[in-house]
Amino acid sequence: MRVNFSIGCRFFAASTLLALMLTGCKKNDGPKNNNKEVDMQLIADGFVSPIGLVTAPDDNSRLFVIDQAGKIWIIKDGQKLATPFMDVTSKMVALTPGYDERGLLGLAFHPDYKTNGRFFIYYQLPPRAGGPQAGVNWNNLSRISEFKVSANMDVADMNSEKVLLEMDDPQSNHNGGTLAFGPDGYLYISIGDGGAADDVAPGHVTDWYTPNAGGNGQDLDSNLFGNFLRIDVNSGSPYGIPADNPFVGKPGKDEIYAYGFRNPFRFSFDMGGDHKLISMDAGQVLWEEIDVVTKGGNYGWNVKEGRHCFNAAADSLPTASCPSVDNLGNPLIDPVIEVNNWKNPAGGKATTIIGGNVYRGKDIKGWDGKYIFGTFSQSPTTANGELFMSQPSGAGMWTYDEINLKSHPDDVGYYLKGFGQDNEGEIYLTVSSILGPSGNTGKVFKLVAVKNKDDN
Repeated sequence: MRVNFSIGCRFFAASTLLALMLTGCKKNDGPKNNNKEVDMQLIADGFVSPIGLVTAPDDNSRLFVIDQAGKIWIIKDGQKLATPFMDVTSKMVALTPGYDERGLLGLAFHPDYKTNGRFFIYYQLPPRAGGPQAGVNWNNLSRISEFKVSANMDVADMNSEKVLLEMDDPQSNHNGGTLAFGPDGYLYISIGDGGAADDVAPGHVTDWYTPNAGGNGQDLDSNLFGNFLRIDVNSGSPYGIPADNPFVGKPGKDEIYAYGFRNPFRFSFDMGGDHKLISMDAGQVLWEEIDVVTKGGNYGWNVKEGRHCFNAAADSLPTASCPSVDNLGNPLIDPVIEVNNWKNPAGGKATTIIGGNVYRGKDIKGWDGKYIFGTFSQSPTTANGELFMSQPSGAGMWTYDEINLKSHPDDVGYYLKGFGQDNEGEIYLTVSSILGPSGNTGKVFKLVAVKNKDDN
């Protein structure tokens, strides 16, 4: 869980430890961004735990909502359909109602979906036999599969599943889970590091950085955990590898596009501009981060947490120094946004950061090109996620401001579980009043401009 800097960066300068923790703080000091001209409009409700929303290419009439509990729902012409687009509940591992990071996590439509009906999901099944070490069982089986739509465009063909990739997962958490096609036509997949805290649990391999006990994020050969993957779903069996993936013909798994991540749960491509790939990465107990992900990049975990040196033996006490490059000579890339976790001694309000989207719509004036992101909540037991806006820039850290909605000036009033964007570039929030995948309090809201009386 993570936090925003509600206290100015200069306040703790006298404390060596806290000054270290606040190094690089870039949240704008001063008043919040009181944008009273923006609000959230309810689009649909009655979901269990909606964690994202996507649209199919060239289809402006339908929104597809990813419900972690195992269903994908369609909002068609403003109405939630009574029958889900697909239901993989019977295939999935049993989820823990109070809190779980497993489930149905990702959905992406093929760029030519209108003609070929192909789409892809990421979800967790019961574990296969065996385990990461003697006497320890796998927790689940993570799977990326292709499906096709049925003759009814509002219902998937559940018999069409083609398994692309499976990973025996050692722990229940840190699954990543976003799927998205990039502007190059390849499928990008964010995979968490295998789970557990401090990378010391079964399933974390030994890597090059010996001061910390191990960690899948810095390993390129043993597994695919802690990485962004890029695959070609239009060639190969069951998929092909893009020829320019960074480890093709070199040590390291060919699917890897970027590495050094802990749990990149939500990412997106900018619909405009230079189509940046922007992702969040959940930290341990001190910092959350937003990264601009580039080919072959090493994003630091578990050598670093945010922009700071991580100490696996005492995770609330960063070490004074750590390498700036990895064993291959690649630099450890710092985040563009850093947010304090709620457990950070320097102060913080984020249980975890939630990656969003660059606004490319027309409804909210002045927002074009701004990156919208948020926090899950301010503590594990409070349904009070917050929204933020940042202006993407070049090298270095991006500044950001809190967004205060007209009807929710302090927070969104829910656990903020994800974002979505339609083909017009407008942005949606997926939220719930309940921490875990249970109940029916899940809702989808759209960020909208508030219309004044004089507006036509």
